[in-house]
Parts: sequence; structure tokens; C-alpha cells
Amino acid sequence: MRIALKIEYDGTHYAGWQYQPHRPSIQAKVEAALSQIAAEPIRTVAAGRTDAGVHALEQIVHFDTTAQRPKRAWVQGANALLPEDVRILDAWPVDASFHARRQALARWYRYRILNRGVASALLRRQVTWWYHDLNIKNMEQGAAYLLGEHDFSSFRGPYCQSKSPIRRVYLLEVSRAGEEVWIDVVANAFLHNMVRNLVGVLMAIGSGRQPPEWAKAVLEARRRSAGGVTAPAQGLCLAGVLYSERFRLPRQTIFDRLPRSLKRVEEEQEFASSPN
Repeated sequence: MRIALKIEYDGTHYAGWQYQPHRPSIQAKVEAALSQIAAEPIRTVAAGRTDAGVHALEQIVHFDTTAQRPKRAWVQGANALLPEDVRILDAWPVDASFHARRQALARWYRYRILNRGVASALLRRQVTWWYHDLNIKNMEQGAAYLLGEHDFSSFRGPYCQSKSPIRRVYLLEVSRAGEEVWIDVVANAFLHNMVRNLVGVLMAIGSGRQPPEWAKAVLEARRRSAGGVTAPAQGLCLAGVLYSERFRLPRQTIFDRLPRSLKRVEEEQEFASSPN
């Protein structure tokens, strides 16, 4: 049986999602809890490898098991064994063809910036504090240069293991919500530190240190040294993952606003997986 899970976590005290020897990871905690529930070793596959300190509202994982357990066991039972900063929110049986990473059509990350004169005592682990006023209009103009399929080498972290720097950004929006500035980015996949490096460029533009056109210059340079500062990890959260409708997983409404080109990718994936 293949099971899919929706997981929420605060990444503050972890080295990221992926298992690492001698360092705490969310994957290790989740697998240990599931293995106790299943009474057999469980290995998980996740939609995205969030970095150290990065959070998730909707990390999707799958695992295979021979254990027959009710949904409550995978959710409430596993949560009773997990630390309080990791929670399984839901569980579904899925088709054996489902793969949390390979069949994700898009991932949505949200970066939160507390844009006021004083830092927050309560939100310090969930937002990045920035006291300079951010010009949203200029940030939106800079973001427009980063939409579409590009070589994102300038936004690639030094430890990135991806074979190709080519990624397609479907949506990149900047908005203000009270004292916070939100940067929402949806892409087919992300390079290591890519979102935090995108945010660093947009914050430099919003602060007036660079013009909006600088985003285009950084992109075209295709070297990390052109890109400036990497934004802190605590403001970043994996907010949602998109899959083909045939898997019947919950879908965030932001994905309904994506371009028709992504809809064609979804249709092609569904056609390729159908019997000949």
C-alpha cells in the first residue's frame, strides 16, 4: 500500500527536511514515528527538500508499507510520537504510480517579511524582520523579469546538486498584508537557496539600493556573485504542492491562477500514465 501524507513543521531546530547523519532532520523524525506505527521500517519520499530553518505548511510525502492501519493511526498515532514542531495533518491511500517528488507539477513557497521599525517577539521564527520601508511597486517590477523559464545560476546556492540550472517560474507576486510583505513564488522546481536568493534581490530593489532592472541584470549574469545577499531562512515556508487531479489530493487555490501552459503539462502527464 502507498500512503501520501500532508505534513506541517517549524524548521527552526532542524537541518532541513532531508535526513543527514549527526544532524536533526524532519525526515528522520517522521520516519521514526511511522516505523513505530507500522511495526516495520518506513522510508519516505518528499515533494521538496526544504533547507535548514525553513518551514512547511504543506509538505507532501509518500511511503510504502505492508501494514494495514486506519487513517487515525497514521495521523493521530504518529503525531503522538512526533515532537511538537512537526505534525502530520492528513493521510490518504494513493495509487502505486504516485510519486511525491517526480509527479509534483509545481511547488509554492511564501516568504514573509515583517516590515516595521521594531522586530517581533512572537513571530521571530516565522518572519524576516526588515526595518527599511519596502517599495512594493518596484519589487513587482523587478519580479516581472524573473517570470518564465530561465537559467537561474545567479540564484543557485553553492551546494546545489541539481544537474541543470533551468527552472520555470509560473508566478512571482509581491503583496502587503498589514505590517508584512509577502513574496509568493510558484515554479516547477527550485534550486538550492533559489527562493531566498530571489527574495534577497527583490528586497534590495524594494529598499531602493537597486533599480527594478537590476533583477534582469542579475538573471542574465548567470553567476551567483552577481546576486547579492541570501535572505534569512526563517521567513520561508513551503506553502503547497500541485499534482494532477487524477490523484485526488487537496489543491491550493493559488494554483488555479497559473498559466494555461501548466495545465497542458498536467494533461500530458495524465495521458502518459493512462493505459495504451
